[in-house]
Amino acid sequence: MKVFTTQPFQLIYSLFEHEYLGYIFESFVVQKNSRGELTFSHQNISSKNAKEFSKGLDETDYELIELMDNMQQDAVVRKFYKTKIKPADFFDKVYDKEKGNKLLQDEIARYLERIRAKILSLITDKMLFEMGNDGEPAWRQIHIQKEKATILFHFVKNEDNTHYFPTIKHAGEKLEFKYKGAYLICDKPAWLVVEDKLYSFEKNPEGKKLKPFLNKHFIAIPKKVEEDYYRKFVAPLVASFDVYARGFDIRTFKEEPSAFLKLSELASGTNGSMDLFEQQKKEVSDGKMLIELKFQYGNYAFATAADTKVSVKMEKQGDTYLFKRLVRQTETEKSIKNKLVEQGLEITKGKLSIPKTEAFSWISKNKEWLAEEGIDLRQSENQAQKKYFLGNSSISIDISEGIDWFDINAKVVFGEYEIPFVQLRKYILKKQAEFKLPNGEYAVIPQHWFVDYSELFGFMEEQDEQLKIKKHHLSLVQEMETNDLASVQMDRKLAKLKDFKEIDDHPMPENFKGELRPYQRAGFNWLQFLNTYNFGGCLADDMGLGKTVQTLAMLQSEKESGRTNANLLIMPTSLIYNWQNEAKKFTPKLKIFNYTGTSRLKDAKQFEGYDLVLTSYGITRLDIDILSDYYFNYIILDESQAIKNPDSNIAKSVRKLKSRRRLVLTGTPVENSTMDLWSQMSFVNPGLLGNKSFFRDEFVTPIEKKQDEQKSQKLATLIKPFILRRHKSQVATELPDKVENIHYSSMTTMQEDKYEEVKAYYRDKILEHIEKNGIRKSQMLLLQGLTQLRQIANHPKMVDEEYKGDSGKMEDFTHMLVSAISKGHKILVFSQFVKHLALIKDYLKLNHINFSYLDGSTKNRQKEVDCFQNSEEVKVFLISLKAGGLGLNLTAADYVFLLDPWWNPAIEQQAVDRAYRIGQTQRVFTYKFITKNTVEEKILALQEKKVNLAKDLISTEESFIKSLSQEDIQSILM
Repeated sequence: MKVFTTQPFQLIYSLFEHEYLGYIFESFVVQKNSRGELTFSHQNISSKNAKEFSKGLDETDYELIELMDNMQQDAVVRKFYKTKIKPADFFDKVYDKEKGNKLLQDEIARYLERIRAKILSLITDKMLFEMGNDGEPAWRQIHIQKEKATILFHFVKNEDNTHYFPTIKHAGEKLEFKYKGAYLICDKPAWLVVEDKLYSFEKNPEGKKLKPFLNKHFIAIPKKVEEDYYRKFVAPLVASFDVYARGFDIRTFKEEPSAFLKLSELASGTNGSMDLFEQQKKEVSDGKMLIELKFQYGNYAFATAADTKVSVKMEKQGDTYLFKRLVRQTETEKSIKNKLVEQGLEITKGKLSIPKTEAFSWISKNKEWLAEEGIDLRQSENQAQKKYFLGNSSISIDISEGIDWFDINAKVVFGEYEIPFVQLRKYILKKQAEFKLPNGEYAVIPQHWFVDYSELFGFMEEQDEQLKIKKHHLSLVQEMETNDLASVQMDRKLAKLKDFKEIDDHPMPENFKGELRPYQRAGFNWLQFLNTYNFGGCLADDMGLGKTVQTLAMLQSEKESGRTNANLLIMPTSLIYNWQNEAKKFTPKLKIFNYTGTSRLKDAKQFEGYDLVLTSYGITRLDIDILSDYYFNYIILDESQAIKNPDSNIAKSVRKLKSRRRLVLTGTPVENSTMDLWSQMSFVNPGLLGNKSFFRDEFVTPIEKKQDEQKSQKLATLIKPFILRRHKSQVATELPDKVENIHYSSMTTMQEDKYEEVKAYYRDKILEHIEKNGIRKSQMLLLQGLTQLRQIANHPKMVDEEYKGDSGKMEDFTHMLVSAISKGHKILVFSQFVKHLALIKDYLKLNHINFSYLDGSTKNRQKEVDCFQNSEEVKVFLISLKAGGLGLNLTAADYVFLLDPWWNPAIEQQAVDRAYRIGQTQRVFTYKFITKNTVEEKILALQEKKVNLAKDLISTEESFIKSLSQEDIQSILM
């Protein structure tokens, strides 16, 4: 029968007993008559249609309706049976007396009990009815009593038995509930209906404590089960509820507690222990300890329980019983527990299971604090369990500087026993924590010893019964001194390596041409300091800060100090020419030997008399047997990330080389993994980071998989003295406004074949045309030929779309571009050729690198500019010379890559000035890419030769060509 919302209505809740599910609530709206009385017109409502009656509902009603929806039989069937089934079939199957599913019945009962308890906590101000047998929802009203009732449990001990029964009081009056047709609608906590009134109770007793007495005056407990019953049932009842006893005593006590931590070993499959003094070698499983916080009240100890204000202990004296009702000092207990948590012991629920090493590490660190707080340590009284050493343990280490090593003297004490340090080291390296002392107790190495000393133990070596550690581990030694883990004595100058800025100044070599900037001079001093103390190093300055010139200054100094053995410099093939040019410019007195090419003489004797041997990684890999025959002064790896994979052939090859010192140069010491660092640092200082498996376990896995910041910091400390890295921003004040560089690239084999083919064709054709028609009438042909050669120098694909090979310049450019992007720089890339930019666009798209683009066809120039200037995601701006040489303000860029040389240097400068202009707060680095042994290199030489002409006259390719003599043309095409 439908209820109309336009007329008065009342929301009510109705209770009925389901055959299988117990008491169920349902929600209804009932129409009212003109006198405000409920009529027989009613309608069941649910969450689906409740909003239709919103004017008669509040927020609590919506919550109650949803809860009641969830306990209807259809909802229960859907929740607990995943396939479609009729409710009748479900109940027949699950609740069958013989074949029913008892576990599922119990789960459903718990689920519904939780809902009932929630409903009853919300329904106190609502109208509740019993449902009639005919389904009438408002058959008989149940009046919900707001004041809670109290229960007194009675125990009367007689000679033969004990009578047990409860009495109930409500509003100061005794409530008669026995034989009154009373019933419980909820068990946890108890809600009792007596004569149309619904009662709840103080202290939230369970309904099962009342249910037996709804139709019974008392329960008689036989004498023979009396003691067990008193202990298991009566004692917990005395602790939680009001109890009246006759025939035995209940006494209440108040005492101050004393706290203790009980330690016991958890079963962990231990295979035994290693007796240190008997030198046994058995496997030890770390295992776990159970730590329990307990409180002693007189003769009784109780576990932590924040919600237990009273604990009861039963004592039997002959035929009489005494129940000692102890009022717990819950605030005191809570305060002690909180103090332990603040001290690092996360014992929030009164007990904690942690690895033994962590447990004893905490105890070791907090022994004095525990004593001050009056918290005892106790062990299990079980004789079968091990007894652990709980006394004081200590480790003291003295480190002193020797000639090539640091000597280590150490003392380890557990109580009255001094432990051999060498033996302790073996335990820690094997991560074995437990050993037996002579008194039979088991000592556990504290976890913080593993953390504090694992690197020291991992790197130290034993020689002639003396423990030593190599000097290149000085940062580890210094850190231990700083953290009060060791007493250290070392040379004052050696200690300065911790901060290279304090290193003594070294005189510049006499034959070094040029001047180092202050930060470069500091780098030179750092290299000299490493040399003095027999260390290798990694110069990892940012791209463009002059790693080459710092290294050359050091090599010139080596020559002038009298070193006669050659130095070997290994690099990518494309850098050979750059090193030759830089050496010629800054260190012209160094004798350079270029050990490359297919026609090289494979004999190490030829290195004698040279200062610097230049070779490539590829040649090194091929000629390792020859190169390893020579003892070099320095072996230097440029772009040393080439050996980042320690298992690669090149990494294995360079480790075979012999030298007095080693040095690596790289702008990207870590590209993919922390293991990249191990390969390079282990090359310059073997043993610095331990062996590969040790490094992986101790650093790579914790840092990369667990984001262990402590391990990351320790690694940084270990390598800090031997890796010098300055970012451009750090030395900005020492840099000129613009730092200009020329990068020489070598053609690949296929590229060179293509270049020579086109050059031969145009050389013959141009020279023949000049002979017949003169230079003036040959300029168009010359321009055509030079343009094709310049394009091939960039990439042959610009003139031959079918070309399948590679390009040396493209390889160098993309490598440097990715390196700059990885460090957060923004780069302008200029080219005269749109075709060249198109090839780079393809590369960027393929590698998912965002970029802006501008050539003559770009319609919305400002959009591209704004995108580059303002977006952190866009690091690259590709620009054609004609479209972007003027009028752009691109101060977000701090690198400018000029992909091909221009006829007029002034035009190049205009391109650079797109980044270097008013508003630029960063130093601008420019790189001009020149392909070696091509028309590009020869044009560059002619520009320098005709510098005055270039400044005054040259503005176009045509004017440049007009300035060329026949001799110039022949030199270009040779």
